[in-house]
Amino acid sequence: MASKVFLDANFLLDFTLQRAGYEPAKEMISLGVQGEVLLFTTPSVLHITGYWLAKSYGNKKSKAIILTLLNDLRIIDCNHETTLLAVNSSMDDMEDALQYYAALTHGMDYFISSDRKLLKSGIPQLPVLTPKEFLKQWE
Repeated sequence: MASKVFLDANFLLDFTLQRAGYEPAKEMISLGVQGEVLLFTTPSVLHITGYWLAKSYGNKKSKAIILTLLNDLRIIDCNHETTLLAVNSSMDDMEDALQYYAALTHGMDYFISSDRKLLKSGIPQLPVLTPKEFLKQWE
């Protein structure tokens, strides 16, 4: 069975805006397109991504990029109980906590981010890896 991989806003922004070092993100998206991994995110991550894409490319192109991503990304979200877990967690950043606990609750195998602070916050049940670290493990 393919690994379930959560992609956070930093990942999607690196990929869609082709920020420095985006190649590992591109390779991970390819794994999802090929069905080797299952890719997931939340509506709030798409909201953040869409905002920055619209600022960079305009609304029309932003929507086209998001629609293309949705061909291979599945959407999960968190309910009231998951939100309480996130708020009561040791994570300082509320946005990160909500995404992380949504991924944890939905049984993700990996949480992918380039956020240095978040990389130190994961628990063994859901490791937080950079795209590069994930690809090294995947080989």
